[in-house]
Amino acid sequence: MGTDEAFYFFTDIDKYTGQSASSLEEFLGRIKEVDAKSLEFHLFREDFEKWASSTLVDIQLSKDIAMLRKHKAAGVGLRDRLSSVVSKRLKELKAPLQPEDKKQVKKKEGL
Repeated sequence: MGTDEAFYFFTDIDKYTGQSASSLEEFLGRIKEVDAKSLEFHLFREDFEKWASSTLVDIQLSKDIAMLRKHKAAGVGLRDRLSSVVSKRLKELKAPLQPEDKKQVKKKEGL
């Protein structure tokens, strides 16, 4: 993923934090260190959801983040919950397919 597809953290319009993430792993790291105001700013503008769905092409992550917005997560609670959602998704993406998952993939592919 190039820098043009990275997520850039702001605390408000034209107030760049100087931090960005070019992968989901980097995104998780930045969530843990960026000002909570930045997390709130992007969550309520739906920026995280849009980046997850359009750049990462991860609809599940986008939906999981949307749930945080709907529950009006904020501050340190937002940081913790967002970190948890992203960390869980990273683990899911890195996990090898289980035998039952492979059967589902084959069904979808028509094999």
